[in-house]
Amino acid sequence: MPIAQDPLSVEVTLPRTDVALLTVEGYLDVDTATEFQHHLANQLHHGRRHFLLDLSAVPFMDSSGMNIILRVYQEARELPGSVHIISPAPAVRRILDLTGVSITVPVSTSVDEALERVDAMPEKPVEPEA
Repeated sequence: MPIAQDPLSVEVTLPRTDVALLTVEGYLDVDTATEFQHHLANQLHHGRRHFLLDLSAVPFMDSSGMNIILRVYQEARELPGSVHIISPAPAVRRILDLTGVSITVPVSTSVDEALERVDAMPEKPVEPEA
């Protein structure tokens, strides 16, 4: 029975009540994407609105990983909330840039920078006056 070459590890910490920092290590691909999705869904279920995804220890990510990031981005925006990618490894950054994901989902160099972006967000979208 083959064993995964590089299993996925996801560590979840809570820098703030409504912010989840997910530190991901390993390949984020079709074989591991479901595990990553479960961690995100769990945090959504527990009321987190902002997601910081530390991808510095992810040497490879395929479309499965990107789709999950975009899905949680859409869900978080409706809360309103946000998703921030932190320090993606060079190969992952290249994929994010080539696909345009880095234009949609902000990329930060540190947790502090991502938290500053969270703080700069308006709490609720302004409703147009009738």
